[in-house]
Amino acid sequence: QVLLVESGGGLVQVGDSLRLSCVASGLTLRDYTMAWFRQAPGKEREFVAALRRNTNTPNYVDSMRDRFTISRDNAKNTLYLQMNSLQPEDTAAYYCAAGKNLILSSIRTPRHYDYWGQGTQVTVSS
Repeated sequence: QVLLVESGGGLVQVGDSLRLSCVASGLTLRDYTMAWFRQAPGKEREFVAALRRNTNTPNYVDSMRDRFTISRDNAKNTLYLQMNSLQPEDTAAYYCAAGKNLILSSIRTPRHYDYWGQGTQVTVSS
């Protein structure tokens, strides 16, 4: 059974930082493309960042490239998202996702991912 468990969300102030974690069990992280998505109330789930399997080359939404950093620790089977200079528009539930056979053009599309976590809420207060 595959489980992805996110943690690290919370209520923060504008300009603060958070590091989200996603611990994977039942799969080997490096064998999957791993990604972070987010979803605000009333909006569609949107891509944040991804690491393609067997590489450490990240892929980001341009608007988040300078503030967010995706990384993984294969030994801990854990995916991370470091978020700096948080803004109210970053308020959302953040989800990690794992996809086995994704091509580059697919990594930003939620329906191509095989497994999802339950999400962790990030709220940025002004």
